[in-house]
Amino acid sequence: MRRCFAATLALGLACRATTSPPASPAPPPPLPARSVFPADNAWNRDISADSVDPKSDSLIARCGGSASLHPDFGTVYGGAPWGIPFITVSGSEQRVPVSFAYADESDPGPYPIPPDAPIEGGPSASGDRHVLVVDVDNWKLYELFDAHPVTGGAWTAGSGAIFDLASNALRPDGWTSADAAGLPIFPGLARYAEVAAGRIAHALRFTCPVTRRAYVPPARHFASTQTDSFLPPMGMRARLKAGVDISGFPADVQVILTALKTYGMMLADNGGPFFVSGAPDPGWNDANIDTMKRLHGTDFEVVRMTGVVVR
Repeated sequence: MRRCFAATLALGLACRATTSPPASPAPPPPLPARSVFPADNAWNRDISADSVDPKSDSLIARCGGSASLHPDFGTVYGGAPWGIPFITVSGSEQRVPVSFAYADESDPGPYPIPPDAPIEGGPSASGDRHVLVVDVDNWKLYELFDAHPVTGGAWTAGSGAIFDLASNALRPDGWTSADAAGLPIFPGLARYAEVAAGRIAHALRFTCPVTRRAYVPPARHFASTQTDSFLPPMGMRARLKAGVDISGFPADVQVILTALKTYGMMLADNGGPFFVSGAPDPGWNDANIDTMKRLHGTDFEVVRMTGVVVR
């Protein structure tokens, strides 16, 4: 753009070409203050009074009884946001095509993925590369596994799933999602805004190194060839034992640990022993979060499982 001021013209000087600064992109819309899934959804159910599963000790041991509880989230790790990120969009966000490696168990696109959607681990990551998008107007969740942007705004992914956050509907029996267990990821993340507000009112997501060729609702899928009944099935729910004293932990960590006593955590994928998922946020105090490692697998117990699906 060429701009000339009166003094410049009067002196017979040439106009200087200047470029207007690009407009700043609009910030993502805020996440509504409403329940992710209905109040009676499995993710939101208080399991503090549920009975203990008869195989609890063996299941915990096979996940890693001596392993430290590992918060797999925080501010920055390895130069990238630490955790599984998500982004919110409005209902008018442009839908773009997505092609899937596992199309037979993926919900077809298009998906409302903005060009700047964060990828787990960063743009050059070689890990799970999850992309999570919450449409705040239509209250729907779009999730991708192994997501890669391609020319023209389209994406490729290993698998993808769409969830109506106002419904308790599950994925078809036997289907994966963007997670091995066929579960949504977003509802199981520890989010900084919740901790800052003083309460997490849902279960969290966690992983175990080796799982069973089985799953328990609301999980819909397994990711193992192992049939040992003492191995954890996908969807297994563990909770922090009621007698574990959390009073010596930082206040923000006590919010997380209280949720683990009340709502527990669901086994969603193969991974590190008792790795608990959260969304990255510059507000996290990494030193505080790291104190969660004082706890170990033996501080947890498995709540009674019913309806285990074995294939």
